[in-house]
Amino acid sequence: MIKRTIFSFILIASVQLSKAQTFIQAYQDRANQVSQTNINTYLQEFEALGVKRTGTTQNTDAFNWLKTKYTSLGYTTADFFEHSWTASGYSSKNLIVTKAGTLYPNKFVIVCGHFDSINGPGTNDNGSGTSIILEIARILKDVPTDYSIKFIHFSGEEQGLLGSSRYVSQIVNGTNPKMDIKVVVNLDQVGGLATKANTKLYHDRDQSTPTSNNAAAAIAVQELANCTLLYSPLAVDFDPAESTDYVPFQQNGEIITGYWEYEGGYNNPYVHTANDKLVNMDPVYVLNVGKSAVGSIQHFAAASTTTLALEDSSISTNLESVEFYPNPAKNVLNLKIPDNIKDFTVEITDMNGSRILVSKENTNHIDISNLKPGVYLGTISIGNDKVTKKIIVE
Repeated sequence: MIKRTIFSFILIASVQLSKAQTFIQAYQDRANQVSQTNINTYLQEFEALGVKRTGTTQNTDAFNWLKTKYTSLGYTTADFFEHSWTASGYSSKNLIVTKAGTLYPNKFVIVCGHFDSINGPGTNDNGSGTSIILEIARILKDVPTDYSIKFIHFSGEEQGLLGSSRYVSQIVNGTNPKMDIKVVVNLDQVGGLATKANTKLYHDRDQSTPTSNNAAAAIAVQELANCTLLYSPLAVDFDPAESTDYVPFQQNGEIITGYWEYEGGYNNPYVHTANDKLVNMDPVYVLNVGKSAVGSIQHFAAASTTTLALEDSSISTNLESVEFYPNPAKNVLNLKIPDNIKDFTVEITDMNGSRILVSKENTNHIDISNLKPGVYLGTISIGNDKVTKKIIVE
C-alpha cells in the first residue's frame, strides 16, 4: 500500500445490519472453509519470493507463482488474462482471472489487491491480501454466482497505482460500452501485528471526488461491514478510501470499497521495510479477514444460498469457540474447549510453520516451559476439522 497521507478517519460506534442483508448459512459454511494451512503456505511462499519491485525478476516470479496457484485450483488459461502495461519507466503485468456468472455474465464484481512490494518481501503489504484473494477463488470456484467475479492481482501499486490505473484506462474503458462493474472490493495490508489482539477491521469508505458514486459506495461499505459481522469474529470500523488500487476505479465513477488492517494501520512500523515479514504479522487475523471477504464476495456476486453437499458444520462452529488462556502465557497454557468435543489434539508451530510441540490427545493443560518467548500458532484438530489460534509466550 502506498503510504496514506490523511490521518483523520471516521469512528462508528456500532453497525446495524440492514433488513435486506441477513445471515445465510451456506455463506457461513463457505467462509469457514478458509484454511489456516493455505493462508500460512501462501504467506510463506510469497515471502520466499523476495522483494517484488515492479519490473524486477522477482516481480515476474511472483506473477508466475500466482498463475501456478490458479492452475492448481482448477482454473484454466481460458480464465486468465495477462494485462501487460508500461508506465513511468516501468513494465509489468496484471493478472486477471474471471469466474463467469450464471445470470449476469457481463456484469462484474471485482476483488483485487497488489502483489508488488518495495524495500522488503511485503508479506503483509500485500501478501496478506493476495493470500485471501487466492482463498476466495478456491472456495468459490464451483459455486454458482449470479454475477461474474474478476480476481485481479495488480503490479505497480507502490510506484503510484500504475497497474490499476492502466487497467482502468486500457481495459475497463477500452470497450464500447465500457466494462460494467457492480462493485470493486480491494484487499491491501490486512495482516495485523503479531503482538496485538487484532480483533477489529477497517472498511474503506469513499469520500472522494467525483462524489456522484459516493452514495452507492456508502451502501456498499455498509454491506461490507455487515458481512464482517455476519461471517467473521471481527469488529468493524471505517476509514477514508485512499491510496490503493481502487482509486483509479473510483475516479472512473465505479462503486468501490475495501479492507485495511486496524492494528498497525497508519503506524505499522514494518510496512515498506525489509521487516515486512510473516514473523511480524498475525496469520490468524488474515484468516478472519478472509472469512469476511468470502462472505462479502458471495453477497455482492449473489452466490448460491444452498449448500450443494450435506455438511455437518456443528463441529466447526464449536471449534471457533476454543480459546487458549492465559494469553500471553508462561510455563502452562490452558485450553477452553466445548464439552461436546471429546477427542482432539493440539499442535503448536512457530511462525515459519515448523512444528514445535504436539500435545497428548484430549489434554487441556499444555506444558510450554521449554518454548522461547515469542508468537506461535496453536492448532486444535478433531477429525478433519481444525481451528488455529495465535499464542503469545512471555
